[in-house]
Amino acid sequence: MIKPQIFYDTLSEHGLNTFAGVPDSLLKALCAYVADNAAPQNNVTTANEGNAIGFAAGHYMATGKPAVVYMQNSGLGNTVNPLTSLTDPQAYSIPALLIVGWRGEPDVKDEPQHKKMGEITCSQLDLLGIPYSVIDKDTANVADIIQTASKHMAEKNSPYAIVVRKGAFEAYKLQSIVTTSFELSREDAVKLVADSVDESGVIVSTTGKTSRELFEHRVSKGQGHEKDFLSIGSMGHASSIALAIALAKPERQVYCFDGDGAALMHMGSLPVIAGLSPSNYKHIVFNNGAHDSVGGQPTVGHGIDLPAIALASGYKAAFKAETAEEVRARLSEMQKMDGPVLLEILVNKGARSDLGRPTNTPHGNRAAFMAALKG
Repeated sequence: MIKPQIFYDTLSEHGLNTFAGVPDSLLKALCAYVADNAAPQNNVTTANEGNAIGFAAGHYMATGKPAVVYMQNSGLGNTVNPLTSLTDPQAYSIPALLIVGWRGEPDVKDEPQHKKMGEITCSQLDLLGIPYSVIDKDTANVADIIQTASKHMAEKNSPYAIVVRKGAFEAYKLQSIVTTSFELSREDAVKLVADSVDESGVIVSTTGKTSRELFEHRVSKGQGHEKDFLSIGSMGHASSIALAIALAKPERQVYCFDGDGAALMHMGSLPVIAGLSPSNYKHIVFNNGAHDSVGGQPTVGHGIDLPAIALASGYKAAFKAETAEEVRARLSEMQKMDGPVLLEILVNKGARSDLGRPTNTPHGNRAAFMAALKG
């Protein structure tokens, strides 16, 4: 396996010491090492991967040095516009080193939401005209690969990618951990809100552990899953899925279970939701200040005022809660209000080590949810 320290030091030897991106589970050891060792201004966790390409472009123009952009391969979709219209040689010709976690690699067991992007990751880079190298746990010539990437960026003024297979990096745990002492875990909060939803209400739940915890809560109570849509992929878009459902089904209360990282990724959805003003829209943001599902790297979630942002966007009301008593009180108020309304629940980072994954298929989840909406 590749030691994160050696990889980081080799990048630094080539002047590659500024990082930006969205953490990925396959890169969590590297991202954790970078977070512990790079100065804060040299490691920017961006709202989405497209933002990271923009940051890399600005960094290059200001310093003459390429930046390193890390992402899961699903994030390549968010980078296509800036990669083609900003960094590409036919546009401004700006180099950047992309470090891409290869989720859903063919013939490697993974979750269904990663399969399609796993199949097309390399061909997508080919289509974008971005040369790449693939590394895994047996890669011994990391220094040569980084040298090749550096040479390409210097000569061609365009991006180069390193695609990272599962298990490539040796384990490394984040040391610079910010601890909190809120009353609730995310799972506790998910249970509280799920149990408050009335019989006709439905839930659209964001990707990651939030949906996994909702699924297991239903199992523990012997309940069905047909009123929960678990958007296991498409990070940041649960709020827009919920918006369309709320508009089409005004007789139902529609709850969006969101995370701070997901809400930040496509925050422009908030004023759109507010502008359309569905009275049945309830937006719940479980804020643990971290990308919990991919290593716990911090977001800016605990440094901003999400209710104030929602109100400024045009939401009818917005609240914050930290305790079970506050959550119950705010939910009781929200259920009597016309939406859109938002509730931010401050929770601690972390999840059960034995937290499982949904056992229904995406097709089955979608079919059951559509049937429930017709009922």
